[in-house]
Amino acid sequence: MTSIQQADPVRRALLGALAGATALGSPLAAIAQGLSTRPIRMVLAQTPGTSPDLIARTLAPRFQALWGQAVVVENRAGAAGAIGLEALAHAPADGHTITINPSSTLTLPLFFPLNFDLLNGLRPITIVGDNIFVLTVHADTPGKDLRDFLAWAKTQGGKVNYGSPGNGTHHHLFMEQFKLVAGVPMTHIPYKGSAQAFTDLLGGQITAMFVPVGAAINMAKDGRVRILGGSSRERSPLTPDIPSIAEQGVPGFDMNAWFSALVPAATPPELVARWNALFRTVLSEAPVRDALGKQGIRIIANSPEEADRVTRAEYQRFVQLVKATNIKGD
Repeated sequence: MTSIQQADPVRRALLGALAGATALGSPLAAIAQGLSTRPIRMVLAQTPGTSPDLIARTLAPRFQALWGQAVVVENRAGAAGAIGLEALAHAPADGHTITINPSSTLTLPLFFPLNFDLLNGLRPITIVGDNIFVLTVHADTPGKDLRDFLAWAKTQGGKVNYGSPGNGTHHHLFMEQFKLVAGVPMTHIPYKGSAQAFTDLLGGQITAMFVPVGAAINMAKDGRVRILGGSSRERSPLTPDIPSIAEQGVPGFDMNAWFSALVPAATPPELVARWNALFRTVLSEAPVRDALGKQGIRIIANSPEEADRVTRAEYQRFVQLVKATNIKGD
């Protein structure tokens, strides 16, 4: 996939924060310039407990503490993320409304008519971080490793089922890419959210699912599921003991979820730059890195320009995947 990996993302975040401090006097003082004392709204297009929500609720207290301004996290889920993103796109472009958003929502215009321009109606502040998913199967599934699982699944004539929180989610897209590259037929069972899908995976009602690595590790503790491999081409430095799917005989598989901070497109560049400096400062803090690391999230903290480049490249990649696999929306 389009790489957003960096050799030393934490060091780059620190250097970026220092650069912002030099250019703007202080990234914290600078962010206050051009903003009123009204609360900052983090409008999320996902439900509580999802990765964007956990990221937002980790960052919001630090934003609030650093500049003494209220930060409110508001979940506006629905329509696969379109409701929350439309609210952001139509919000005043004054720096007071932002979101943390997963890359999977780039598929929205491929499935649904939208009342806003997803690529051009929103502007990236930064890519906060990325997260590998892991192929997770119920403990009773035949095979001790990925190769055994693939050999067995290919004999089942598409009867092996897999779950996802819904069409177009990372979980769905990753499995469709896996099926395409590995040449294994499986049947998709979409759910309305992660909770019931996870419950049915643990209970054996579904056989397999791509799950964020942090959640999968917790689910595997009691032995009811097994982790077969990670979605990224290389092993994640956060979970070096989990082999990648690519290294286990599926060399063309390389998928990462990533999460970007966005504002309305008309937000002035100087406010975007100030937000970027603040994100880099907060994401360089050890407690924040540790908290996000426990969720399997590796910090990126890149520039607005690089975030925009990666976003547009990933959109084109999803266009190709949807065409190749004939994925449909809900």
